[in-house]
Amino acid sequence: MIADVVVALLNVLTVAAGAPLLVGALRTLKARLVGRRGASPWQPYRDLRKLFGKTPVVSTTTSWVFRATPYVLLSTMIVAALAAPVLSSRPPLAFAGIVLLMYLFLVGTFFLTLSGLDAGSAFGGMGSSREVAVAALAEPTVILAVLALSLRASTTNLGGVVEGLAADPRLAVDPVHLVAFVAFFIVMLAETGRIPVDNPSTHLELTMIHEAMILEYSGRHLALVEWAASMKLLLFLTLLANLFFPWGVPAVLSPMPLLIGTLVLTAKLAVLTVAVAVLETAMAKLRLFRVPELLAGSFALALLSVTAVFLLR
Repeated sequence: MIADVVVALLNVLTVAAGAPLLVGALRTLKARLVGRRGASPWQPYRDLRKLFGKTPVVSTTTSWVFRATPYVLLSTMIVAALAAPVLSSRPPLAFAGIVLLMYLFLVGTFFLTLSGLDAGSAFGGMGSSREVAVAALAEPTVILAVLALSLRASTTNLGGVVEGLAADPRLAVDPVHLVAFVAFFIVMLAETGRIPVDNPSTHLELTMIHEAMILEYSGRHLALVEWAASMKLLLFLTLLANLFFPWGVPAVLSPMPLLIGTLVLTAKLAVLTVAVAVLETAMAKLRLFRVPELLAGSFALALLSVTAVFLLR
């Protein structure tokens, strides 16, 4: 019981404390790839500290939804950290499977889109409508991609999926496995607002999705929203790392295996961060009307991976 509590606390601390560093490292790496020096990887921590020290300015036209959304976003990410196999294959809420994680992400998306509409700005409404369209296409793909892994591992428990796939290393290079990975990777880019679906470093009207919904936020409210967004990116990359490449994820809740698992997870995240940075540097953002085609393609890949599980048995 005590070990479970310790793992839960470590999961939350790892996700909460490591998320800003991940975003900072990604920004620095992208800057270096295009020949710029870029900001320090620790810059997001400074930004959060500065924003937490400022009083938020809230429009008089907004309701309680606008004020509650930052806290809802942070709360859902904290609970998601308890369900995802971050440092161990046996997190406290792993039994709920991918459905709980998707519900948590959807709750955050729901409140964020409402807050974009609540402010009454044209930008907020535009971003909210685009976010809902992307989420409607992305969420089923995530469930199908993980379902393919669950069928191979004969369990819907995320920890069981990790342990089942780790027991047979050949599954990680199986074509079905790789197709599901590609589908999940594309959806990860869409869900976290990365290129080619969205551009997190611009405020141009034609490209904004996530940024359009949070334009009215300031002060500590903006800090919570940005912090939750970075935690979501870390959670998606962790799911990619530990579900599709489950080696090194400890099942034993003792100090040394957890330390080794932390180091292995750091290495996996480093590789995925480099991949995302190279992809975002090499590609331009897609036109908005091409995004549904990309997400439809990822859904087709996820469906193909599930179908192939039954056909290749």
